Amino acid sequence: MPESQVKTNFAFRDIAPYQEKDGEEYMNDKQRDHFRELLFAWKRELMEEVDRTVSHMKDEAANFPDPADRASQEEEFSLELRTRDRERKLIKKIDSTLELLESDDYGYCEACGVEIGVRRLEARPTATQCVDCKTIDEIKEKQTSL
Repeated sequence: MPESQVKTNFAFRDIAPYQEKDGEEYMNDKQRDHFRELLFAWKRELMEEVDRTVSHMKDEAANFPDPADRASQEEEFSLELRTRDRERKLIKKIDSTLELLESDDYGYCEACGVEIGVRRLEARPTATQCVDCKTIDEIKEKQTSL
């Protein structure tokens, strides 16, 4: 697929992927602005989802006389709350990524210091490791969990 047609994994964003230019300096102002916009849009979407969940739970909360109905509702709410908890953790990760952007450390591997790469950051804007270091971590994790 040509780079101009590459889409991010996050369908809710109307932000086009960053198109690198030949000879362009890595993590220049335009790139940092692009990823800042991407991260804020992602965070905003997650926060809106939290608001929708809260209002849904308020609107749908009922004291069903039938134990099966009550159990179904509790299970539904439990699943929603688990999802929101994962999203809460993701919001924290987005916030720490925004801090990296402000300190000019964004886009560089925290393990080895090499450039993570614009395409990888488009796919996972909160990435803190290059592909090689992440692969090594995953291999180590797999070996220790056996």
